[in-house]
Amino acid sequence: MSWYAYCLTEHLITNGTRTRRPFVLDGIQGVNGATVLGYPSGEFAVIVSEFDRATNSLDEKHVLEHARVVSVCFRQGTVLPFRFGTIFDSEESLKHAVRANRRAFGESVARLKGKAEMHVKLIVRDGALRELRDVQIPDTVGGEYLSKLREKACADRERQTKARALSVQVHRLFNPLEEEVSCKRVDTDGMLIDIAHLIDSKSIEKYQNRYSSAAKQLKNCEISVSGPWPPYHFLPGKLRTVA
Repeated sequence: MSWYAYCLTEHLITNGTRTRRPFVLDGIQGVNGATVLGYPSGEFAVIVSEFDRATNSLDEKHVLEHARVVSVCFRQGTVLPFRFGTIFDSEESLKHAVRANRRAFGESVARLKGKAEMHVKLIVRDGALRELRDVQIPDTVGGEYLSKLREKACADRERQTKARALSVQVHRLFNPLEEEVSCKRVDTDGMLIDIAHLIDSKSIEKYQNRYSSAAKQLKNCEISVSGPWPPYHFLPGKLRTVA
């Protein structure tokens, strides 16, 4: 039997000791309605459920089930979310993954303890963006191809420049500990800037209260704020693929 992994948490101490046996997390179901277990490994616990590769597959509905388990664990303490679809084929492979990454896990738990992720989404609809629409590259080669390639590169640079300027403005308004920014075109005259902020959990209310001020200052933008979320965007890359 394989193990589907949701996240890694701190292994809580009960009555002065840490249990060495897997324990059931009550009140939550995992992928395909499976029982969710905490699998102890030293100072950590890997949150898992049984998964049979031969009879089960993963689709979009399981993304929500995965996220729900991680969110429940996040409400109880620090979590390091695993990438959706992380499956360990045996107990030994699960133990090996924790042993191999123990130092990185410990450093990440210490860094993210008491922290939460917030999302700011900006949809920019500005007349200037009409000039930044995606450039179609022709299938042929020659002068026209090179001209369109240069035009596309120029438009991409201008779009990224505008996105960076707005993200700096958002950073000053919300003042997060860390941030991660992505940008993409959403229509012929629009651009979506998706910003993840890492903040102290104690400042969530203060962060949310800054929304009104941000909405007034960010011209030609539709802005939305969501969270708190588990710190999906602030894990070292190697922790996302430990399986």
